[in-house]
Amino acid sequence: MLHITRKEHFNAAHRLFREDYDDAMNLLVFGKCSNPNWHGHNYTLYVTVAGEINPATGFVINLKDLSIIIREKVTDKIDHKNINLEVDFMQGKMASTEVLTIAIWNELEDEIKKLGANLFCVKLYETENNFAEYFGK
Repeated sequence: MLHITRKEHFNAAHRLFREDYDDAMNLLVFGKCSNPNWHGHNYTLYVTVAGEINPATGFVINLKDLSIIIREKVTDKIDHKNINLEVDFMQGKMASTEVLTIAIWNELEDEIKKLGANLFCVKLYETENNFAEYFGK
């Protein structure tokens, strides 16, 4: 079993808040991330797949194909967008890095399986100091 990782970038805005909280409670719980005028991040996404090396190609997965999947299923939908308002796979969800990481996994998993590999990990850096990793259910 071999693991291979593709790194991508996107920029997006979001707000962490609960509609059932007033602004004071949102500020208390979510801090400056609850800014009613949004805030943004330069995200770095790592998608790791696992599988056996195909003896004909020497690949676990063609990284060009993986890049296309990530672009079509994730980055085209989220780059320079408002996660809370414009990203279909985040509708009705808290726009935290943790929830976003799982949502990205859900967007990618089936498409990667179609290429004969298994999604192993989605790692999403929100800042250079904060990231989330998801290894599936």
